Order: sequence, then C-alpha cells, then structure tokens
Amino acid sequence: MASIEASHRKWYVAAAGAALGVVAVAVGLAWHQSAARTPAPPVVIVGDGVATPKDMAWIPSGVFQMGSDSQLAQPNERPAHAVKVQGFWMDVAHVTNEQFAEFVRQTGYVTTAERKPDWETIRVQLPPGIARPPDDVLVPGAMVFVGTSGPVDLADYSQWWQYVPGASWRHPQGPGSSIEGKEDHPVVQVSYEDALAYAAWAGKRLPSEAEWEYAARGGLEQATYVWGDELMPDGKPLANYWDSRQRTFPVVSPDAGGAAGTLRARTFPPNGYGLHDMTGNAWQWVADWYGADYFTQQARAAGRTPIDNPTGPAEAFDPSEPGVPVHAPKRVIRGGSFLCNESYCLSYRPSARRGSDPYSPMSHVGFRLAKNAPAPVARLEAGDAMAR
Repeated sequence: MASIEASHRKWYVAAAGAALGVVAVAVGLAWHQSAARTPAPPVVIVGDGVATPKDMAWIPSGVFQMGSDSQLAQPNERPAHAVKVQGFWMDVAHVTNEQFAEFVRQTGYVTTAERKPDWETIRVQLPPGIARPPDDVLVPGAMVFVGTSGPVDLADYSQWWQYVPGASWRHPQGPGSSIEGKEDHPVVQVSYEDALAYAAWAGKRLPSEAEWEYAARGGLEQATYVWGDELMPDGKPLANYWDSRQRTFPVVSPDAGGAAGTLRARTFPPNGYGLHDMTGNAWQWVADWYGADYFTQQARAAGRTPIDNPTGPAEAFDPSEPGVPVHAPKRVIRGGSFLCNESYCLSYRPSARRGSDPYSPMSHVGFRLAKNAPAPVARLEAGDAMAR
C-alpha cells in the first residue's frame, strides 16, 4: 500500500449401502453448508431522519465468521474466526464530496492534505536516522495514482503513485483537477484524522473493523464477495474495480482507456443490509489500529468462543513494508477501490484488509460512518413476532 512516506524515500502483496450412506451424508452436508452460507435475507431498514438516523441502515447484532480461509485470502485475513457484534447503524454509502463540502463550509475545517506536512508524523514512517527534508519539500499535497504508460513490475508501487503538491479532496489528482460534477462521488484524499473530524461534526463514529466486515457481508456467511461467490453474475460487474481483462494494471495511457477513478456512490445494488459499494470504488477508513497478525492472535486466544466486539490491537504491526518500522502508526482500511484487480491486490472482497498511514491522504481512500442509536421499532416488533 502506497503512502506519503514512499515519496520521501525516493531520496525513501460395505459397498452399495455404505456408498449410498456416504452419498446421503455428502448431500446432507452440502445442503447444510449451502443453507448456512445463504441464510434467509435480512430485513433492510434504512433510517428516515425522524425516528431513526437518516440514510443509515440498521445492522442487527449477531455472530459471524470474520476473516477468511479461502484460496484467495491473504495471510493477514487468516484464520476465519467467530466474532460477535452488537447492533448499530451504518451509512448506506460512502461520505460524498457534497457532504464533506457542507462540513467544511460550516466548520472551516482544513484537511491534512491542505496543511503543511508535519515532519514528526512523517518521520515515524521512515527508517531511523533519515534527515528532515528542506521546507520546500514539505508542502501541502497528497498521494495520487498517476499510473504508467506501459506494463511495469508490480513489485514497485512508486511507479504509479506520486506525492502531488496541491492535491486535496477538492483537487483529487492535483491542481487542475476538480470534483465539479462529482458531488455524489465518494470524497477521497481524506486522512484518518479528517474522517474523525467529520464524524465528530456529524455525531457519528468510524466503525470498528469487525463491525465493518459484518456489515459488508450483508448476512452471507463466508461468501467471497459481498454479493456471493461469483465475481460477475450474469456477466455484469457489481463493484467499481479495475478489470484486468480489459486493460493492464496500472497502465493509464489513452490507448488503455485513460485513468480510472471513482463512480457515484450507490452506483451498484445494495447488499443484504441495504449498504451500497461496501467493496470497490474507494477504500474505507475504520477505527482500528492495523495488526497484520491480529486475526491469528485473536483466534488463538479465543479458540471457538466468539470474540465479543473486538476493537483491534493496542498498537500497529506491519512487517510487510521494507524500510518502514514494523510498529509505525497504521490504521485499517477496508473494501478495496477502483484500483483493485485480479493481477494485483484483489481487495474487493469483504475479508481483505490493509494498513495505511493515518496522516496520508490518497486518491482512492474515503470513508463511511457508524452510529450508536436505539434499534428501530420495526426491527423490535419483528423480533417480538418471531418470538411469539
């Protein structure tokens, strides 16, 4: 995962009966697994802004298998382990440019990308002993996906990411770019700090990593994607990601179709809880520190007992980036983005997770929020009816 420090390091992924019995058991097991994997569709309840939070979906409490043991799962997603979460509300879509603009208009907030970089937040992401760069290098800006003109070695992401002075949520690709006409797109180029500031203003919070994955799955237990196990049902994409079959990643030359980018929020159908674009489009900040081995630690400590509302490790741990201290601050991002593809990160899956510098805005990272509020009456009535 690229981050602001990358730009500075430049100077700094018995026969018949038995056989029938075996067949019967196998069929029964297959049916049981299928039934467990595709439970009855959950009730979709979206707040009306009067009795319930506007444009937020109710996520009922429950136990689920967090992480994945599938062939596609990366080590940091393993093992799948039981987790319990309490009911909460979640935004049905990413926070949009229009919503973020209203927050800025009302508060005068200046984002991380619009401020001069703080050397102390950069220094902790670098090897010990790196000298402070000159002031003319520490200028406001952010990391921008610039792509390449032809195929490259995918081991070096600095070939398609650059720190661009002047890049911000208003100008996601740098000076000259604009969000005009993209008011309903996810806001990007926002840091973890920016997401917290918006959340405080909105009276909400970032979801925990466990809440995010539970909500993203939409009631489907251990499905590969938020909509099921098939990437393109009926040959149609259900998320905004980079289709490597149509063009090579990260090539963005005119011949390759130009640069990729976000689509409007709610472009694709919602999942079982009524949430749109839980994967693809833009990565989403969540509250937890990132621990590459956190799932392993949790599963080992809990055994088969569901872990109750985990909120992440006490500090970050990521040994995957050479030159970056393993405990450098990193927060979890979830959901993948328009850049994820089969040949590179494959992160448009509900179990995929990454760690990112909380002070490094990027052109493919946004957020959505959660809220603690009473369960909807309709949900309680439905539960009472089922109990009767």
